[in-house]
Amino acid sequence: MKKTLLLCFIHGFKGDESTFGRNYAFVEHFRKLLAGALPKVDVRTVVYPQYDTRGDLGECVTRFSDWLLNKVIDLEVAAGTPSPTIDPSVRVVLVGHSMGGIVAAETAIRISSEQPVHNSVNEESPTKSSTAMPPPPNALMFPYIQGVLAFDTPFLGISPGVVRHSAETHYTAASTAIAQLSGLTSLWGGAKAAKASTNQNPNIAGALPPAQGTGDVNRDKDRESKAAASSGWGRWGTIAMAAGAVGAVAAGGAAAYLHREQISQGLGWATSHLEFVGCLARKEELRRRVAYMVRLNKELGVGFGNLYTRLGQAAGAKQISMTGTVVGSERTFCVVPQRDPAGDWRPAVNDKAEEEIGAHVSMFEPQDNPGYQKLAIEARDMVVGWLRNDWYESNSADAVRA
Repeated sequence: MKKTLLLCFIHGFKGDESTFGRNYAFVEHFRKLLAGALPKVDVRTVVYPQYDTRGDLGECVTRFSDWLLNKVIDLEVAAGTPSPTIDPSVRVVLVGHSMGGIVAAETAIRISSEQPVHNSVNEESPTKSSTAMPPPPNALMFPYIQGVLAFDTPFLGISPGVVRHSAETHYTAASTAIAQLSGLTSLWGGAKAAKASTNQNPNIAGALPPAQGTGDVNRDKDRESKAAASSGWGRWGTIAMAAGAVGAVAAGGAAAYLHREQISQGLGWATSHLEFVGCLARKEELRRRVAYMVRLNKELGVGFGNLYTRLGQAAGAKQISMTGTVVGSERTFCVVPQRDPAGDWRPAVNDKAEEEIGAHVSMFEPQDNPGYQKLAIEARDMVVGWLRNDWYESNSADAVRA
């Protein structure tokens, strides 16, 4: 029986199956690299279908874990494995991009300890019980997670320079979008007024209202501003700018327009997405997640690595605070660990990208990432290192030839 190494790819926030290259180009390229380096196992791939990157992270992890369990059971049944939970023929490497890496890590922690790190910490009032680590990992994992391979996952948060630049850009974009939406609101109000006027005078097309004095105009403007403030659009503008949630509409006024009903009904569309990425703001939770993955690596040999983007020749220096700048060659999308153990972190330099987000979203596009091949080789070498174990070496010669 030839054993199987299953590579499971998970996209990040607002991503989809095309995250890993057109027609799964990177997925297949990576599989071939590993198959050549690990001839004793059958290397297979599966891509988690596009999922909603909104709502509670824990619920997302539960859905993914159930899906993965079914995939592995199917493979074990097909292989006729006598005791898959004791001696599995399938081991899994979870491959996540961006937030997909956090989903992967949470899944590994949940399967090994039956208790996730997510939401186990009360940041405002931590207690001894709420800050305790999950239980010790169980070696009898099923599915058996051999490693978590992350690509530019902000396990410790997003770099301050990225947040500062994005906040300024998104504030401008959102302000413009809100102004446009306010104009649309006025337009709709005008259309209703015109319709009412036409209904009152059916024989006069486009009749103009009577002239107004200055006082009348000021009173009307005051009423309009108060109406806008009490409407869904007015509340959205105020909340977005005050709370810093402008990034949720930074994709443009069109996105906000398409979801106008949801926004006006309590900001459900925006806040559900913000809830999903909210774990990036919980520093203690981030730290503990990384610490537990390091523990899994030490106690069970579960690999844990992150290939993070770093800008290269095309990038200039950027001011990140009132007193400091960061040179182009040190600009990263993720906060990079400095002191505490955090797994195997390796830079993936992009000499073409001019800013961090561009490098982040183009990791798997050869035309936009000159370091594409090096990235794939680094990832291969990382996984090969994790498979230097008895499970891999125990494959019989007959199985290898099969």
